Amino acid sequence: MTIAEDLQLIAQQEKLLVAPHFDADFGWQIGAHLHEMAKARGLPIAIDVRTFGQPIFYSALAGATPDNADWVRRKSNTVAHFRCSSYAVGLRLTESGATLSDKFGLSIADYATHGGGFPLTVQGAGIIGSITVSGLPQRDDHGLIVEVLCTLFDHDPTTLRLAHRDGE
Repeated sequence: MTIAEDLQLIAQQEKLLVAPHFDADFGWQIGAHLHEMAKARGLPIAIDVRTFGQPIFYSALAGATPDNADWVRRKSNTVAHFRCSSYAVGLRLTESGATLSDKFGLSIADYATHGGGFPLTVQGAGIIGSITVSGLPQRDDHGLIVEVLCTLFDHDPTTLRLAHRDGE
């Protein structure tokens, strides 16, 4: 897949993976689903589900490090700022040859444009927060969130899965 094709599919993911409602219990359910899937697969990840300004769910599985917690914070900040997935922001910057700093004046100490931050969108309300994973290659971080949301929102994950790319 080309970057343009990836961006097109990510836009489709963001458009279709919309929660019918949201409350703290549902946010916890999303996080718990991610946790159980990651635990079953032995994935060393950190998971964060939050509305903008309020944490709802956080978990660090065996093998995750404090560095993963910082990546979660930075990816979540990126979703909050751009209102789209951190991976889409990174791909657009790669495509244009720009950086966060030179294009937007944002510091990499506070923002990360690697895959794994996904907008938490609610029908009728729009983007209210983020779902973030850190610990895998960026494309896999992103893909794990998409897979769980497909399961929860009754979409076929094979139609929304990004193809594997070497080096990501």
